[in-house]
Amino acid sequence: MKVAEKIVFLWNDPHGFATAIIGALNPNLNSSLRILEEPFELPLDKYGIGDVSASGKIIHFVDENGVFQVSVLLLQSYEPPTTACAINELLDQITRGLSTLPTVVAPFLVAASKLKFQNRSLASRSENANLCYVQLGPETGISKLCASRIQRPPPLLQIHYEPLSCFLQLARVLRMPTTVLIGQRSTAISNKALEEELQVIHEIGELVASSTGLCFSRDGIKWNVPKTSKEGGEEKPWLSLYG
Repeated sequence: MKVAEKIVFLWNDPHGFATAIIGALNPNLNSSLRILEEPFELPLDKYGIGDVSASGKIIHFVDENGVFQVSVLLLQSYEPPTTACAINELLDQITRGLSTLPTVVAPFLVAASKLKFQNRSLASRSENANLCYVQLGPETGISKLCASRIQRPPPLLQIHYEPLSCFLQLARVLRMPTTVLIGQRSTAISNKALEEELQVIHEIGELVASSTGLCFSRDGIKWNVPKTSKEGGEEKPWLSLYG
């Protein structure tokens, strides 16, 4: 599987975070990059899974010489134990036979209840805990950028979100130079909570764009909020802000 030296890994979560990032990620206006999109489907027979493949698509940002500058990998979501198998197979395919491993940035948006620190939610530790990062392997440009903007999680952080836990473990085993961005998704439905959530998505997108030489447009974020909060059959006015 041919990919660029810079990779963005995205798990196609059911809440639409990955598609929100992809929809707002574009070449810079003054660049000559073009977009090339291709699907992939990887069999999982060697894991004893014969009826499901690891599938998704790759979005390449290609320069005028046909060189892949950035590759965005969008992997479809799966239930355990297929989750670990699909992530492992994709990472194996993009690193197989390479003498120099690609630099990876992997953003995740996780429900706050899935991130625990000493039996408390991570957000309860400080007011600025909605976004943190984990660095795996050697220091990279993106890890330096993250260190200047956001915090690392506490050492005793417990992650109860299978895709993120699997990715961290597998990337660590492969010793890939990887920066994992972890944003928190609020479980509350309120004007303030949703504004904070949208801000986290924007900050993640900006970090991804800055580290890959791309552009992230806040106006391009399409974040579909479940419209379940209604009173008297009338939708709350603030929901219209989120599409």
